[in-house]
Amino acid sequence: ITGAKTTEHYRNKAQYPVGRDREGNIVTGFYRPRSHDIVPVERCLIQSEKADRLAGIVREWMTEFAVPPYDYETKRGTIRHIYVRTGEKSGECQLTLISATRKLPELDTLIERLRAAEPSLTGILINHNQRGDNVILGDRTDVLWGEPMLEDRLCGNTFLLSPHAFYQVNHAQAERLYACAVEYAGLTGGETVLDLYCGAGTITLALAAHAKHAVGVEIVPEAIENAKNNARRNGAENVEFYCADAGQAAGRFSGIDVLVVDPPRKGCDNATLTAIVQMAPRTLVMVSCNPSTAARDAKFLCEQGYTLEKVQPVDLFPRTRHVECVLQMTRKSN
Repeated sequence: ITGAKTTEHYRNKAQYPVGRDREGNIVTGFYRPRSHDIVPVERCLIQSEKADRLAGIVREWMTEFAVPPYDYETKRGTIRHIYVRTGEKSGECQLTLISATRKLPELDTLIERLRAAEPSLTGILINHNQRGDNVILGDRTDVLWGEPMLEDRLCGNTFLLSPHAFYQVNHAQAERLYACAVEYAGLTGGETVLDLYCGAGTITLALAAHAKHAVGVEIVPEAIENAKNNARRNGAENVEFYCADAGQAAGRFSGIDVLVVDPPRKGCDNATLTAIVQMAPRTLVMVSCNPSTAARDAKFLCEQGYTLEKVQPVDLFPRTRHVECVLQMTRKSN
């Protein structure tokens, strides 16, 4: 396993649920397994210290001005989550309040306090979420102050990130993970590469620097807009991005030499796996945050004519049981 040099305060993304303790005090922290009970946490050794500090300020503001946290049982209340993202290289910081209601009291006071406590803040946003399920972000996000995007640099490229955009939570280890993915892709400059689940285009742009043409596909519209803007910002002219479901999009493309997939924890669905087999890329690189679903998907692909050549685990989540891994698979000659 490729271990991490830094094992504390490495997360650049924090999403704190908000609730009340048994005494009725407003708390932030993390859910107990399989419940909406919040374990109060004011200082977490893997979250950024900025995030912990900003969450505390929001907590104090809610208490002072009687802003109620959202209650999942009664479906009443206001603040659901506090979402803080930081840029490791840029030094920038962005805070998003996830709220079930549109109107909040004393927002000017909150903005003033947040800015005074953290000069690196470049944007304070509010995301509106009136859903009844566990999905954290709603569809609409408004800017309360500052910029709508957070800027950071990864693998030599500059990225602008919306709250919806996927971005690896451990910057240093993400660069090592993506370097391994590019190595396993075996690019020589003449290939066409397809990157499924591309997010804001981080892996796609890293691949494009070594390929003739790169295509990124992602189902989240905001992430695709981020990806297109990021390609323009970095002068990448050999890149295209499409907003589509991975399984549907995979079936549209032909002549793919190398396919890269970076699926969610549940792994690739059947439609995506079937489309991969139909496209028959000579090299497949899988970047997985769940080794068990990666093993399941690799088993299916091996049964369909692929050979698993290499696996490299990378510890993106020190002090937890989670690990990412990169798989290299090649198609047997017909």
